[in-house]
Amino acid sequence: MSKLTPKIILEGTRLTHKTDLAFALIEHPRLVGPRRYRYHSPLISAEWCGFTPWPGGRGPINFEPGGEEEARALAVFDTWVRLIELQPHYSWIIDRFHLSAKAFQLTEHGRELDFRALEERLRALDVHLVLCTRRDGTWEAARAERLLVSGNPSQYDDLSVFRREQDLLRTLAAESSLNVLELDMSDGDVEDACNRIADWMASTGGLWPREVPGI
Repeated sequence: MSKLTPKIILEGTRLTHKTDLAFALIEHPRLVGPRRYRYHSPLISAEWCGFTPWPGGRGPINFEPGGEEEARALAVFDTWVRLIELQPHYSWIIDRFHLSAKAFQLTEHGRELDFRALEERLRALDVHLVLCTRRDGTWEAARAERLLVSGNPSQYDDLSVFRREQDLLRTLAAESSLNVLELDMSDGDVEDACNRIADWMASTGGLWPREVPGI
């Protein structure tokens, strides 16, 4: 059996099942092969908010711009990509990455981040980008489901915030140099979504190793 080495960034606003999908992908046999015992591929996220010592603090997406935190955020993105460059023949799943940072900084600070060089490196690694979306008319049901488990329910009071972020992420994904798949997650069927991603990755050759220059 050929070795499977998919590298997938999942982007999308809240309530689009990104994290459910990320956990499913790191163990899905069509993406990472059959498992005779349980282990998982790397799962990383720019949403970890590791810059501040409290829950829901700042991190590589929502950093304070123009100073030390911005420099640290850019260093985080550079470091993660370097780790993938050093281990290119492995599978990597990323739950939110540079497009989320671009969207947040544009929306909150009117600041345009330039990730063109980063994307060139990601493209050389054959990283694919999946934009998880939701159809109009399904946000309310998704909110009701999330409120059953959320520790911060007030963040879901205004659903228009998520609609606007989704529109912006669509624009940013369209401008990206990466292979992009927009995936409607309105039905919440994670298994079907994994299979759709696997079909797409197979069609582009993104499931299997490729030579990576300049390592």
